[in-house]
Amino acid sequence: MIELKDDIDLSFVDKVIQELGRGSENVIPILQAIQENYRYLPEEALWRVCELTDITPAQITGVGTFYSQFRHTPVGQHIISVCHGTACHVKGSMMIQDAICRHLGITKGNDTDPDGIFTIQKVACLGCCTLAPVLQIDGITYGHLTTNTVPQVLKDFLESEHSLSKSTEELAVKQTVSENWEIRLCLDSCCIANGTGNVRDALDKALKEIGSQLRVKRVGCVGMCYQTPILEMVSPQGKPFLYARVKPEDAKAIILRHIKPRGVSKKIGNSISRLLDNILTDETWEPVTRYSIEVRDAPVAEFIGPQKHIATDHFGYVNPTDLDEYLKYDGFKSLEKCLAELTPEAVIEEVKKSQLRGRGGGGFPTGLKWSFVRQAKEDIKYVVCNGDEGDPGAFMDRVILESYPYRVIEGITIAAYAIGSHESYIYIRAEYPSAIQRIKEALIVCEERGFIGKNIMNSGFDLHIHIMEGAGAFVCGEETALLASIEGKRGMPRLRPPYPSDKGLWGKPTLINNVETYANVPWIIRNGADTYTKLGTEKSKGTKVFALAGKVERGGLIEVPMGVSIRQIVEEIGGGPVEGRKFKAVQIGGPSGGCIPVELANTWVDYESLNGLGAIMGSGGLVVLDDTDCMVDIARYFLEFTQDQSCGKCTYCRVGTKRILDILTGICEGKGKDKDLEELERLSLMVGNGSLCGLGKTAPNPVLTTLKYFRDEYEAHLEGRCPAGKCKALITYSINDECIGCTICAQRCPTYAIEMKPYEKHEIDLEKCIRCGTCKQVCPTNAVVVK
Repeated sequence: MIELKDDIDLSFVDKVIQELGRGSENVIPILQAIQENYRYLPEEALWRVCELTDITPAQITGVGTFYSQFRHTPVGQHIISVCHGTACHVKGSMMIQDAICRHLGITKGNDTDPDGIFTIQKVACLGCCTLAPVLQIDGITYGHLTTNTVPQVLKDFLESEHSLSKSTEELAVKQTVSENWEIRLCLDSCCIANGTGNVRDALDKALKEIGSQLRVKRVGCVGMCYQTPILEMVSPQGKPFLYARVKPEDAKAIILRHIKPRGVSKKIGNSISRLLDNILTDETWEPVTRYSIEVRDAPVAEFIGPQKHIATDHFGYVNPTDLDEYLKYDGFKSLEKCLAELTPEAVIEEVKKSQLRGRGGGGFPTGLKWSFVRQAKEDIKYVVCNGDEGDPGAFMDRVILESYPYRVIEGITIAAYAIGSHESYIYIRAEYPSAIQRIKEALIVCEERGFIGKNIMNSGFDLHIHIMEGAGAFVCGEETALLASIEGKRGMPRLRPPYPSDKGLWGKPTLINNVETYANVPWIIRNGADTYTKLGTEKSKGTKVFALAGKVERGGLIEVPMGVSIRQIVEEIGGGPVEGRKFKAVQIGGPSGGCIPVELANTWVDYESLNGLGAIMGSGGLVVLDDTDCMVDIARYFLEFTQDQSCGKCTYCRVGTKRILDILTGICEGKGKDKDLEELERLSLMVGNGSLCGLGKTAPNPVLTTLKYFRDEYEAHLEGRCPAGKCKALITYSINDECIGCTICAQRCPTYAIEMKPYEKHEIDLEKCIRCGTCKQVCPTNAVVVK
């Protein structure tokens, strides 16, 4: 045993162990608490854990080095998490990270700046894909970044004194009181990252100034992420007035458009204030109607029209953690019906009849899975909700957990009643702190009101629900790896059979479904399986929630009936790519999915059709790619992700993905050989056929689909060309005759590769150029050419 140092107060460790317990299954929560307190895992604290608990040094070493969340060295004062999800990748996240390192002087091999102020880390996905590229500093999210805005972001963070750091929970304190108007504002993670928190503060200030007792009501995701911040004013007659992309300075004008100030002095004061605003501002004042949108407006109608909301029912107007409001919209009616009128077998039969399939993976029939666990001959059974949404480019589970926590809890409770379980776990990835907090709040309220816990709704049925926070391992999305993580082990999949329905958590029968599946259950019980089966295709019933992101005009959360086409989602709902660009492909299903070309965009979105193209439905990430995206780079990106996230248990996945990645990297760097394409296909098939779990079996999908549909791009790379101009080793930057000599590019070039020549055509020193794209971003005349 090592000698403990005096400079670390270990009383916190003692307190944590007393609160969480001494069992080895508590190792991950204990390590998370220690890291939150000390900001890393001090060796002294870890030895203390081993002294006081059943946890061994070997277990701590194994777990602490397996999960990416854990750090073993001190960090700077602030942590910058740069998102490298799919949407962020295609919009330049790697260049953002490079720009941060250059600006802070972080050299290769280090992650902290010389002054110890910032530590930078790469994260798989922050779940704010519509704001890509995104980074997060100590919980404050910045979106729509460019290499040019990096210095301003860091300056803003340091100077703002965390003006944006109000948590979602703090923003939720005030609720609407009984007055004529209702003011609705979405305050989920993505909206707050886009400035909604500041709008909320401005609205509160404006209401106070006019003497109104109204309070801003927090609502769940409205889906139209491309329009955030979105404010909705609802009249006493129920007529909604929508305002998009609202800024804090717009708040007072919007309020005054609908609500009259109280008292004469207030009216006069606000009239003078508005007059002074017009005099003192340099901007031309425009009426507030410029921010107004209507659901009948073509873009909004096209976005909302084809959708059908089941898992996201009552979107945009229910306070996520207000139980009374959830009850107002038939919340827990389905659970009440199950407990009072239906036997567990009847509940399962209704779910079977609905033909609901697991929303994720291969779409296994939900009712059939429930029946397997029900039939298991064990007294102890578990229900697990898989909220470990690790797919880069996906944020469906985050939104559902943040916006509809009670619905998920109701679905879990119904499932527990149906299979005969009294213990449940909700496993949520640690990168979703707001989702974790809202579920915690909802569970406390539900237990206080008798909807979970002992003798639920006076039925005699008991259920206790626990929260387990993930620690940063994509492979824990695989059900057996997730169970291992709950047990306090490394998240490594095991061979099946036996399936979790027979031997799952701690060897007991376990039901595992994902967030969207549980969110569908209350709707099905309440409205009937027959109503549900009227939606969808012959084999794929109901709806699917998608995270629509990437190179598309109208990104956001959508829920569509099974059977709509890819083209309808991208071009009608999403509005297609930005002006001047061409729709090239969609990447669907995350790292386990595939890339589908525009020529096949009329394909139906259902399990069978996507499988036929070599892709999978997956959790529901749908990233749109345009003609500036390199498909070889996309394949390399996904293989880099899956290779990094491989648990290493089986040789095919551990070694095979590494070899595939090496070949793809060589091709992107212009070092490819003619035999590489044949080798890629051979290795991909071997890895897919021989791997132990779903991660390895589906990891080659992006490679196989891009080879199948975009083989010409691979062949161009073998010739030394990147047609999309994305692979740095195969492109050059130059300046054409459109240059006006403004010197902006020279001023902003991070490596001084452009000499400043006022009023003369500039030139780029290719020896110094790092292909960061800054000059192209800032050039006012589009004089920078990429070849």
